[in-house]
Amino acid sequence: MSMPAPWASDPGLSRGRLHDEQSGTARGPRDAFQRDRDRIVHSISFRRLRHKTQVFMAPDGDHFRVRLTHSLEVSQIGRTVARALGLNEDLTEALCLAHDIGHPPFGHAGEDALQAALAGQGGFDHNGNTLRALMEIDSPYPRWNGLNLTWETLEGLAKHNGPIFQPGWALAEADAAFPLELTRWPSLEAQVAAIADDIAYDNHDIDDGLRAGLLTLDQILEVPVIASGWEATRARFPDVTPDRLTSELVRAQIGLMVNDLIAETRRRIEAAGIESVEDVRAAGQCLSGFSPEMREAERVLKRFMYANLYHHPRQLEAARMAGDLVAGLFEAYRADPRLMPADWHGRLPAEDPARSRHIADFIAGMTDRYAVARYREAVGPIDLPEGF
Repeated sequence: MSMPAPWASDPGLSRGRLHDEQSGTARGPRDAFQRDRDRIVHSISFRRLRHKTQVFMAPDGDHFRVRLTHSLEVSQIGRTVARALGLNEDLTEALCLAHDIGHPPFGHAGEDALQAALAGQGGFDHNGNTLRALMEIDSPYPRWNGLNLTWETLEGLAKHNGPIFQPGWALAEADAAFPLELTRWPSLEAQVAAIADDIAYDNHDIDDGLRAGLLTLDQILEVPVIASGWEATRARFPDVTPDRLTSELVRAQIGLMVNDLIAETRRRIEAAGIESVEDVRAAGQCLSGFSPEMREAERVLKRFMYANLYHHPRQLEAARMAGDLVAGLFEAYRADPRLMPADWHGRLPAEDPARSRHIADFIAGMTDRYAVARYREAVGPIDLPEGF
């Protein structure tokens, strides 16, 4: 294994964990970041991602991505970039695997519904909820709440999209318990994880959109970066029918973005004179990202995806129904908290905002299919379209 770069996070120099773990129990020769990654993989929160929406609501098809498969794909991309840049692969992987844990059922539709439901109680934010889930709710250990992850993992999850100057209540509570220096830039591992997320969904959502019939090849070839990639792919495989080449196109696009990201990040590190992890946090700028040309190409691609896939009439109708379902669950539990399982009802705070936030915690942890089942139990029948 090659030597880590001087700007790589070092598990031996970790700022530690919120709770002391000096129990004398040895569970294998793993460093702090490897333990974090493994705790995430073994957590209930991570397992639930297999039934949470990525693009399509509670998809019936076995070939569409869900939050779990998306997170695994982000992890693969993140580790590749981290290795090329000499970063800590285990921390990068942990951040990639956990970055979507805070999403409620039905993706952004569910998040919007919970945000509206908690409008008078501080609102809802999936990133803050990731920290809340990992530090408070998912509690497999006997002496403390949460997974007791290292400071570096929690910092990276809180700030993977950059410094935060006005945190919501959930993130503010996490920061108060274990100060995360929210207004500074995070580690390069966190910055890479954020871009790996973009690369994964930019390209894999094209694959799912084509598979679902919501996008056509002619449509996506309207995007210049895709058209260029398609021409190169066809030139490499002139005797292969187009229907056999879409997956190759997606792979080529990922490679193009990954190579650009590595080259541009190296350029920024050198230009900023980065020589340590502290230099990364004190740089006052994002050090990991696309070149100006790729950044503009990616923006054009994103605009296309929103116009033609994410805001497709079929998607918008599914999102409306999902939002109504989540809002209906919240209203039902507010009206009669006994509809919640006994352990959740038994811990229900007496007053707001804690009371409403507790109900939202329960709903946010649901998978898509569990939310549908609980709605039918607590509210009544619901007529969902085929393939919802």
